[in-house]
Amino acid sequence: MILELQNAILEMIARGEPLEKTIDLLCREVEVIASDIVCSVLSVREGLLHPLAGPSLPPHFSAAVDNHPIGPAVGSCGTAAFIGQPVVVDDIATDPRWSEFKFLALPLGLVACWSSPIMVGDRVAATFAFYFRENRGPNETEKQIVEACVHLCSIAIERNERVMERERLTYTDALTGLPNRARFNKVLAGLDNAISPWGILLVDIDNLKLANDTFGHAAGDGLIQTVASRASALGGPDSTFRLGGDEFAIIVYRGNAPNDLERMASDILSALSAACNCAGHVVFPKATIGGALAGEDETPDTVLQNADLALYHAKERSRGQYLQFSEGLGTAITRRFRAIRDVGLALAQARMHAWYQPIVRLDTRRVVGFEALARMRTPGGDIVSAGHFHEATKDAQVAAELTQRMLEQVARDMRVWLDEGLPLQHVGVNLSAADLAGGNLNERICTVFADAGVPLKHVIVEVTESVYFGQGGFDIGDEIRRLRASGLRVALDDFGTGFASLTHLLTVPVDIIKIDKSFTDRLRPRDPAAFIVEGIIDIARKLGIRVVAEGIEENAQAVQLMDLGCALGQGYLFSKAVDRDAAAVLLRHSAQRPEEVGANRRA
Repeated sequence: MILELQNAILEMIARGEPLEKTIDLLCREVEVIASDIVCSVLSVREGLLHPLAGPSLPPHFSAAVDNHPIGPAVGSCGTAAFIGQPVVVDDIATDPRWSEFKFLALPLGLVACWSSPIMVGDRVAATFAFYFRENRGPNETEKQIVEACVHLCSIAIERNERVMERERLTYTDALTGLPNRARFNKVLAGLDNAISPWGILLVDIDNLKLANDTFGHAAGDGLIQTVASRASALGGPDSTFRLGGDEFAIIVYRGNAPNDLERMASDILSALSAACNCAGHVVFPKATIGGALAGEDETPDTVLQNADLALYHAKERSRGQYLQFSEGLGTAITRRFRAIRDVGLALAQARMHAWYQPIVRLDTRRVVGFEALARMRTPGGDIVSAGHFHEATKDAQVAAELTQRMLEQVARDMRVWLDEGLPLQHVGVNLSAADLAGGNLNERICTVFADAGVPLKHVIVEVTESVYFGQGGFDIGDEIRRLRASGLRVALDDFGTGFASLTHLLTVPVDIIKIDKSFTDRLRPRDPAAFIVEGIIDIARKLGIRVVAEGIEENAQAVQLMDLGCALGQGYLFSKAVDRDAAAVLLRHSAQRPEEVGANRRA
C-alpha cells in the first residue's frame, strides 16, 4: 500500500497538481492505511508555522497554529522545526512542550504526537506529524510510512518552491521588485466581476529622461527605484505594479473609491516631491498621474484605457498633477490619444501596411514610380487610410516606429519587384518631423535598403512643407544634404500650402516638388491658381527640379497641367493607392519601360 501511495503522489507531483491538494490527499490516504492516527503537515516560512494539510483536524485547531513562531517548547511540530530533529511526545497532558497547546489536542482525544521535520536542502521546510489516541510512540510500520511520506513531502515542497520562484521571476520587475506588467494584466483580468468599488492610478515619472541624460542610467535606475518604493508604500506592494520604463500602476480597492483615488494620488505626489539620492546625485522626483474609477458594466480593459487617457491629458495639459477620467475630457486630445493607441496596437500586431499610389507621365499615362502610403488594417479586416490616424504621427515615438516599419516593408516589396524583373524606377517614402529630428535618419534608411539589396537610386524620401520649413529653431538642412549625398532623392510634398517659398530651395535644395492638391482642384481657365502653378513649374525647371502634380481627379486637369509644362502627376484619375500585389500588376502592364525613358528626360 505504501508503494501505491508513493506512485499516486509522485504522479500528482509530475502533473503539477497544487501542493495543498497533493499533501491533503497524502494525509487522507495515510489515515486510511493507519486508521488509528490523525495526520498533519505544517509548512515553515520565515520561522512561522502555517497549516498545509490536516484533513481530520477541526478549523479552530489549524487557526490557532497558523502564524505561530517555532521554538523549543512549541508542541511537537514547532519544536521539531526549531531543532531540526524528530520529536516524540507520548503524553501531551504532562509534557512541558505542550503546556500552551494541550487544550487544542486533548478535547479531541489526541493524547500523543510524533512530529518529523521535512528538509529541503539544509533547512526545515515543513513538519509531518502523527497524532495518537493513546499514550505511545510510533511502531515500526508507522516509522516506514512516515519515512516515505516525509520524502514525498520534501519532493512536493521543493518542486512547488521552484514553480513559485519561476512564477515570481515571471511576474516580478527585476529593478524594483514590484509586480510587473504581466502580473498587472493577470490581476486586472481577475477584476472582471468585482463587486466592491475599485479604480486604477497610472503614475508616469516626468524627469526620468533628464536624470538619465544628465547623471547617467545608474541615477535613472535609482530614480525608478525611489518612485517604486514611495508609491508602493502607499498603494501596497501587491497592488503597485511597474508597467515598464517610467510608468507604474496602482489598483485601488476601497469602499469610497472616488475619494480614495484622488486622496492616494495626492499622497503619492506629495511623497514623491522630496529629494532623493540617486547614484550620488540629488534628484527631485516628479510625476504625473491619471486615474479612472470602475463604473457599472465597464470591463477592466475599459477602466485601464480611461486611466491611460486621463494620464495622456494630464501630461498634455497639467503635467506634474493628477487628473481623473471623466466623459468631458477634450475631444481633440482624446482623438489624438486614441489614434496613437490604435496605431501603436496595429504596429505591435503587424497590421500596418505599405500601399502604393502610382505616379504617371501625363502624356503616356505610363507608371514611372509610386508613393508609399501607410494603411492600417483593423481587427475586422477593413483598410483605413492615413487620414484617419494622422494625429498619431504627431507622437514622436509612434511616428519613428511607423516610418521604420514602412521603410522595411517598402524595401522588401521593391526587392521582390526587382527580382521579378519589373521596370521599377522609384518609390517615395514619407518622413515625419520626428524622423528628421532623430539624428540617425540617413543611417537608418541606408541600412534598411542595403539589407534588402535595393539601390538607393530607386528611393525617394518625401518631406512635407510643414516639416521642411515649420520646425522653428530646428534646421533640417544638414540632414537633407546628408540624404542627398547618400544617393537619395528628396521630394518636397504638399508644396504651396503656406510655409514654403521658392527662395528656400536655394539654401536647402530638393530634387522634386509635389504641387499640393489644393492647386490642382482650382485649375480652371483664368483661375489665379493656374498662373501660380505655371510659375512654379517654370522656376523649378530652371532650377533643375522635377515637378509632380498631386490630386488629379479629372482628365481636364491632366490636360491643363501638360499645357502648363507639368510632365508627371498622381491622383484618383489614374489610380488610388493599391496593395503590393496590385502595384506589381501595374508595373507589369502599365510601367514606363527603360527604352521609353529617353523619350522624355523630365519623366
